[in-house]
Amino acid sequence: MTFIVSHPTGNTFVKALLEELQHRNLLAYFSTTIGFGENFCEIFSKFKSRRLYNIPDAKIERLWYPELMRLLQKGGQEKKRKFVDQTYAKLDQKTSKKIEVKSGKVIHAYEDGAYQSFIKAKKLGIQCSYELPIAHWATSRRLLAEEAERYPLWEPTLETTREPEEKLFQKEEELRLADRITCPSQFVLDSIPTEIRNCTPSQIAPFGSPPRSLDISFLEKKKNEAFKILFVGSMSQRKGLADLFEAMKLLKKEAVTLSILGQPSMPMEFYRKQLPNFEYYKPCANSQVKKIMQQHDALVLPSIVEGRALVQQEALACGLPIIVTPNAGGEDLIEDGVTGYLVPIRSPRDIAEKIMTLLTHKCSRIDISHKCSEKASDYSWAVYARKIIDFNLDIQKIFE
Repeated sequence: MTFIVSHPTGNTFVKALLEELQHRNLLAYFSTTIGFGENFCEIFSKFKSRRLYNIPDAKIERLWYPELMRLLQKGGQEKKRKFVDQTYAKLDQKTSKKIEVKSGKVIHAYEDGAYQSFIKAKKLGIQCSYELPIAHWATSRRLLAEEAERYPLWEPTLETTREPEEKLFQKEEELRLADRITCPSQFVLDSIPTEIRNCTPSQIAPFGSPPRSLDISFLEKKKNEAFKILFVGSMSQRKGLADLFEAMKLLKKEAVTLSILGQPSMPMEFYRKQLPNFEYYKPCANSQVKKIMQQHDALVLPSIVEGRALVQQEALACGLPIIVTPNAGGEDLIEDGVTGYLVPIRSPRDIAEKIMTLLTHKCSRIDISHKCSEKASDYSWAVYARKIIDFNLDIQKIFE
């Protein structure tokens, strides 16, 4: 039994799956846009590109042009989204044309890039393994439409409320064509329509964490300094930033500061009008993100819609306790009062209360940092990949 994997851009979880499949000699090939195998890793290693994969280059099928066009484009978010959609669609089309019975017994593909491939696979009797990385579109649309009513000024940041109907139709069909579904969190699994979830084997495969990077020197130097809160992510109400701003207003008399690291969805003046006093960091390399995290006391991510925000585990690995919602997809990361706190969505007052709880327990922050870092290390990318592979192998045995 061999696997075809299709993903247009590659990322940490795709790499983990490819490496485990190659290790088990189960990888037929990887269909992507721009990517290089292990033959080129030494040549391009200094670039630390996410487009480098530890698999033979001969097992990579490429479709360069759409992705190059996307990367060269300039313009607003709407234009960029159209080019992203085109890249996904063209790769899906190419993958579907290449699929043959002899090339693989399973195709593993991801949301927005599986529709045509799954139709072809079904005709050939090839099993369709689907990965849904974020909540089902109907759940996302409902929650974000409610946010547009709660915070009308923030509505332009809710980009996914404007997806075309054709794209939503294809999302639905991808799910219905899938023979099994993998999700990164309970929130995503619960968002799948009941009629699909009841007839399609589904599982949760949590993402892995980065290596532990605990640095307590920052905490040891602190005395009567302010308690530093960090938010990392796109500056939108999908991430709950408006709720965090409201929480900070409730804490305006306390020794608490807010830093934001992320891509603005609106001009910076918009955010300053909502909350004048916060420190801003532009999006940067992971190594720099780690350094910034190590200079803060806690991460707050009150997301409305996510899949499983990797920044939660990145923060834990740096020793930061986290304050997050169940919809951030990391409910299992929370040991109440130890690794952080879980708060309901749309709850600025609860966020403020949990920040104050962390602030008043500063004396135990070094112990908490060690426990947070240990918690992150419980999650590995190898386990994530094995869950997907074994899930498919175990179900396949039932039908053989």
